[in-house]
Amino acid sequence: MSAIAGVYHFNNEPVPIEHVGGIMGSLRKYPANDIKVWHKENIFLGCHAQWITPESVGEQLPYYDYERQLAITADAIIDNRDELFDQLQVERSRRKMLPDSQLILLAYQKWGEETPKYLIGDFAFMIWDEKKRKLFGARDFSGARTLYYYHTQQQIAFCTTIEPLLTLPYIEKQLNEQWLAEYLAIAGMIDAADASITPYKKIQQVPPSHCISITKDKINFTRYCHLISEKKLNLNSNEEYVEAFQEVFQKAVTSRLRTHLNVGAQLSGGLDSGAVVSFAAKDTQENNKKLHTFSYIPPKDFVDFTPKQLLPDERPFIQSTVQYVGGIQDHYLDFANRNSYLEIDSLLETMEMPYKFFENSFWLKGMFEKAHHEGLGVLLSGDRGNFSISWGFALDYYAVLLKKLKWLQLFYELNQYSQNTGGARLRMLPVVARVGFPIIDKIFPEGISYQLPKLLNQEFAESTGVFNKLKGYGIDQTGWFPGANIFEERKRHFEDVFHWNAGNTLAAKLSLRYAVWKRDPTNDLRVVRFCLSVPEEQYVQNGVDRSLIRRATENFLPDEVRLNQRIRGVQGADWVHRMIPHWDAFVDEVEQLSADQRVLRFLDGQVIKKALLKIKQGAQPEHATDPDYKVLMRSLIIYRYIKKFT
Repeated sequence: MSAIAGVYHFNNEPVPIEHVGGIMGSLRKYPANDIKVWHKENIFLGCHAQWITPESVGEQLPYYDYERQLAITADAIIDNRDELFDQLQVERSRRKMLPDSQLILLAYQKWGEETPKYLIGDFAFMIWDEKKRKLFGARDFSGARTLYYYHTQQQIAFCTTIEPLLTLPYIEKQLNEQWLAEYLAIAGMIDAADASITPYKKIQQVPPSHCISITKDKINFTRYCHLISEKKLNLNSNEEYVEAFQEVFQKAVTSRLRTHLNVGAQLSGGLDSGAVVSFAAKDTQENNKKLHTFSYIPPKDFVDFTPKQLLPDERPFIQSTVQYVGGIQDHYLDFANRNSYLEIDSLLETMEMPYKFFENSFWLKGMFEKAHHEGLGVLLSGDRGNFSISWGFALDYYAVLLKKLKWLQLFYELNQYSQNTGGARLRMLPVVARVGFPIIDKIFPEGISYQLPKLLNQEFAESTGVFNKLKGYGIDQTGWFPGANIFEERKRHFEDVFHWNAGNTLAAKLSLRYAVWKRDPTNDLRVVRFCLSVPEEQYVQNGVDRSLIRRATENFLPDEVRLNQRIRGVQGADWVHRMIPHWDAFVDEVEQLSADQRVLRFLDGQVIKKALLKIKQGAQPEHATDPDYKVLMRSLIIYRYIKKFT
């Protein structure tokens, strides 16, 4: 709900008022309902507040509790308020309007540094414990809110964004080459494997799932949340699993509707966003509210080149969901004349770092703009669904059955699967074998595997020792986990905190820019823990992948959407098509970077020149997934960013 900031001088020197003004002034580019600071001797706390929840309207932040001698500044929406009220024995007369920040302070009074373990929601906060002369803070388990800091023996300064910290005269703006090396070496959407570093050499961040404790003598980090040791749930029937899921998911959705403003949701034609919308609409209709939905569609002149099982324009499925669910004000957004190339500078300014999701960048940002225009406080999403509510990849599960020699069950499943998806009963058996036994692909390769060219300059890689460092995180020279199957990837996804940073950084910073909070019930801690506890056979059964969510949304979603196993929506397929009017400018700028020694110290010039030959042939929309096209867009984003430092 806020951008927070603060400075603490360990040597008891006062924090200069001009330093306070510089930090808070840098935040003025974001809309705010209230701006306040709390300044006492050698410490200052600040808050650039956006009032999203009913309890936050008029909230005093920073807040100082004179009785307990505790001060807090918080960027937080807490979702398990009722549970905390009971545990903390808060009087019922206070509960309705008690702000989340004061609820966190009450929790700290009871549990101290154990407090983050009891909180469910999206949060970053800092508490000044005056009696102990200590700063204590935390970031939620998935890092939905950002929290950066600068630390020396003399002081610590922290903020929700990076730019305000750079206004302090003692913080020099320097490129962190170790961060850049990791960013370039990792093939996936992850920015860096070290979740504590940033693109700025002197500025770090509190990792997701961590709390920070700062005294004059030391700074300590503690990981307070682990998700991999969940015991498997053992219920008596499919129906009991469905009922248990519906209960925990409805609670997660309902708690994220808490706003005095309008509520909306991103809606595609698939299961994750459809489930979120259908459960949310149940609640909004009961409260006589309209649920706004925002759906991305390609421009009118886009010619679909994708295979028949892929669908760039998901309107048929989206409209089916809208009509079936009811109580929805639907918006279909083609973002005409906008594209990935034109949005680079705007996204770099918002993110404060390079990004890899360029195919979808313009519409992700555009949806926040539209949500702000419609007066929304909350924009729901189902971004984490693939690893939580809609888990269940059929072919990978069948590979497990094959390896365990469960032939009867495997052939039954394949027969049912072929009826659901079309095709011969045993046509998928060779594919299942390749999934289960990767050695087959090495001995008998089939086709050309998709892989982005290595963009990292080899000399730069050696000078930073980046691959030795990534090896400690299980990432090899390919830039990813070697030989990992989907089950291992899911385990790593919830075990390693660095998976969360990039996507959540975008959502947090767009929320500040447009005063709209993106909230994801599929990423609710209660939902994640429940889904990790569910046995695998609940996720794939009777030839149905993602079986649990398909069964749990019966009477919530139309069967056309709920039971669809043949067609999959694909967003961003039109990114090259959209850039056609600007293709010459794109080629010219890539030619400039291909000769710029500042950036070639980091990027492989030969890879760029080879790819450049291809784009000079003209924009070909059907090459939207071409690795050379993609590597040049990634290079251009890096190029623009590097120029900011030189």
